[in-house]
Amino acid sequence: MVEDVFKWVSPKRQQRIFRFVAPTTASQQAADPLPDYLNLLTMAFSMCGLLMKIKWCAWAAIFCSMTSYANSRSTEDARQVLSSLMLSISAVVMTYLQNPTPMSLPK
Repeated sequence: MVEDVFKWVSPKRQQRIFRFVAPTTASQQAADPLPDYLNLLTMAFSMCGLLMKIKWCAWAAIFCSMTSYANSRSTEDARQVLSSLMLSISAVVMTYLQNPTPMSLPK
């Protein structure tokens, strides 16, 4: 009788135990659209830098491209990130080849 009182009972609720399933990368990317927006900004700033020779746009494109790379979670977009980075670098190079003077402060 004394043994029945001190019998150990597991506090686990077996019906509430579920196996962990990792979320898919598609759902993670859908939850965080920041890299996609930054890729779009990179393309826009790069084109403004290339076509209009605006130096700050070219530098903003590099900043957006590197931020997009830092925030991307999957390796599926490696080609897109690399192409946007190369486009932004070429925008900076072309703007400084056309006009090698440093950027002037706005007046």
